[in-house]
Amino acid sequence: MTVTDGRLPLSAWVEERRAEIEASLDAFLPRAPAAPGLIADAMRYSVRAGGKRLRPLLTLATAEAVGSVARPVNPSNALRLAMPAACALELVHTYSLVHDDLPAMDNDTLRRGQPTLHVVHGEAMAILGGDGLLTEAFSIIARAPEDPDGRLAQRKLRVVATLAAAAGAEGMVGGQAIDLHWSGQGGPQAPPVASPDLDRLRDLHARKTGALIRASVVVGAIMAGGSDETLRAVDAFAADLGLAFQIVDDVLDVEGTAAALGKTAGKDAAAGKVTYPSLVGLDGSRALAKEAIARAESSLRGAGVPTDYLLGLAAWVVERQQ
Repeated sequence: MTVTDGRLPLSAWVEERRAEIEASLDAFLPRAPAAPGLIADAMRYSVRAGGKRLRPLLTLATAEAVGSVARPVNPSNALRLAMPAACALELVHTYSLVHDDLPAMDNDTLRRGQPTLHVVHGEAMAILGGDGLLTEAFSIIARAPEDPDGRLAQRKLRVVATLAAAAGAEGMVGGQAIDLHWSGQGGPQAPPVASPDLDRLRDLHARKTGALIRASVVVGAIMAGGSDETLRAVDAFAADLGLAFQIVDDVLDVEGTAAALGKTAGKDAAAGKVTYPSLVGLDGSRALAKEAIARAESSLRGAGVPTDYLLGLAAWVVERQQ
């Protein structure tokens, strides 16, 4: 991509935004002595491991795109308004990874290229560290950006409601519960496992993975002052983007290596999990991902917002190797 109308190429934009996200995360995370050093260190351990930062990047890209149409506003102001929510999304995402890796869940020992939190700090501290990241996310939204005249109060409330729904029982937590149930970890009172099919798999991942990706996009639009019509359009874009992300994740679990992925490869098959490749094969999975991205692009182009960064991130989702 070339620079057009003063806009950075996607790679340069991502590099700048990631640096700003890292600095903001460091500033927002609690430190000793305000928080006990044990829990502060545990929370920072997993966040500092890095990762793609896809969710906060989506939040910022959406805020910049929507803000340029909704007000219009200075792009830097749209980014300033959305940065706290972007960091909150990353903390919720990281908390979910910490808890997913626990022995009672996926029992994994590698995440983002380093030992998982419970391996380094112990299982109890990993549980508390995840709890701390989740609750800190909502604290960030409540206090930042500063809003002395209350003009942002309604936007913040809407962001809190959006993120809570995506992270809770109707979204990510519910998806994880279904996933555990399908793996035979539903508990003694769990009903019999229904035969998984493509529709049930889509529902599972729309909750477990897709809900937080949708929230990442929607909260960026909210903080930038987007209309309800714009929010519906970017939400439709993000729903299909989340589907494509999970399909590609399933493919990479089959084809990737631990070194490339930064996490254990092949663990889904080893655990007997139902995945897109297990239902429709690798070629069928790739085709479904491309179809989802095509629908996502169509939804976004109809929203009347700049599409270059968001569509660039969408293309990366399909083409990524980790």
